[in-house]
Amino acid sequence: MMEKYTYITLRDEPALKETAAEWFCSKWGVPKEAYLECMESYLKSETEYGWYPCLDGSKIIGGLGVIENDFHDRKDLSPNVCAVYTEEDYRCKGIAGHLLNMTVNDFTFKGITPVYLVTDHTGFYEKYGWQFLCMVQGDGDPDLTRMYIHR
Repeated sequence: MMEKYTYITLRDEPALKETAAEWFCSKWGVPKEAYLECMESYLKSETEYGWYPCLDGSKIIGGLGVIENDFHDRKDLSPNVCAVYTEEDYRCKGIAGHLLNMTVNDFTFKGITPVYLVTDHTGFYEKYGWQFLCMVQGDGDPDLTRMYIHR
């Protein structure tokens, strides 16, 4: 049986802002205020760099955002998909892939292409049309990390 999840942009449900900021903060350890600031800019249409939660009922079970730069030294490679996360119990159900495709489609429609992301994963993003581009230096990180592009 195919599960029924709701995929939205935060502009579809602005009342979710506080909950979404708290959820992303709990997954990535970035201060809630940083998420709120980005989300507020998006909700006020100061930027098209948005937030894409996936819901099971009213519970956030996955999500990602788009920001200018995901804490790396290649400031010229922008915008960046960030904070991609799916709750463990919901993994391997296509949620992250759906969110990635939804985001790329949204940005292509808005004329914003290409988009980038940094990750340590190999093999996952390629399934959704992402291509390895180069290695980048994370802010304050001694090791290089992988940068992907979606054209």
